[in-house]
Amino acid sequence: MKHIHFIINPVAGSGNYHITYELLQKYFDSEQYSIVVKHSTYKRHAIQLSKESVAQNPDIIVACGGDGTINEVASCMVGTNIILGIIATGSGNGLASNLNIPKNIVKSLLTIKQQSIKQIDVGKINDKYFFSNTGVGFDARVIKRFEASNERKLSSYLKATLKTLNESVTDNVMDIDTHSLKMEVNPFMVFISNSNEMGYNMSLTPNASLQDGLLDVVIIPKIGRLKFMWLGLLMFFKRLHIIKDIKSFQTENLKLYKKGKDTFQTQIDGEYYYLNVNTIDISILKKSLYVIS
Repeated sequence: MKHIHFIINPVAGSGNYHITYELLQKYFDSEQYSIVVKHSTYKRHAIQLSKESVAQNPDIIVACGGDGTINEVASCMVGTNIILGIIATGSGNGLASNLNIPKNIVKSLLTIKQQSIKQIDVGKINDKYFFSNTGVGFDARVIKRFEASNERKLSSYLKATLKTLNESVTDNVMDIDTHSLKMEVNPFMVFISNSNEMGYNMSLTPNASLQDGLLDVVIIPKIGRLKFMWLGLLMFFKRLHIIKDIKSFQTENLKLYKKGKDTFQTQIDGEYYYLNVNTIDISILKKSLYVIS
């Protein structure tokens, strides 16, 4: 008997996905599977539900939602032997896309039944985990505006991007430190990725891998509107290297430090976080999560 817990965000994406206990029973018969279904009802609720499930030690916990929901569920499973399943019902679905998990719910359920399991790396930013990416700067401000719109569509994300581009940004000087590199920058954005896709089929790190034990870092300098439009186009075609003044490298860890300031606006797997600190430590935890793909 396999024990599977489904943690469902009912408003992920457009909120039109209906994953019910009755639907799950069609694919997981009661003689072979014990099914538990939980619904999150507010932001970060999936964390509490996941902790309760981890304490009950099921074989599989399935996150049903977008990258934010997956982050909340998977963060409670890092370092355990419990296997993560994913049903991607969000707007971007970057991690699911990287793992080649079908967007169709029925196909996702069949993928979970087949149980092709791999171990993947997990990123860590201070005391929080990320599975796809994290960023400081422009992308964090876009996510903040996107979340405030209460709409989870690509058009809403594009509107948030254009409005954020028109904002005046105060000085954002920071030091970046790795074992082999030290620099002072005043960037448009610092982007750190564990996977090769951000969502919506866009990527700043097309060669990143969930299993190489490395983080892919992209530092984008201050850019004007025209160059930003060019950057957006290259993200869709995954050809960012064409812009020569963008710095890219791989590392196992890095530190971001602001002199005289104690705040960072960040996004973690597509969710906005305000960190009231002057130092961010980012690292990779190698092969620390089991996932079905």
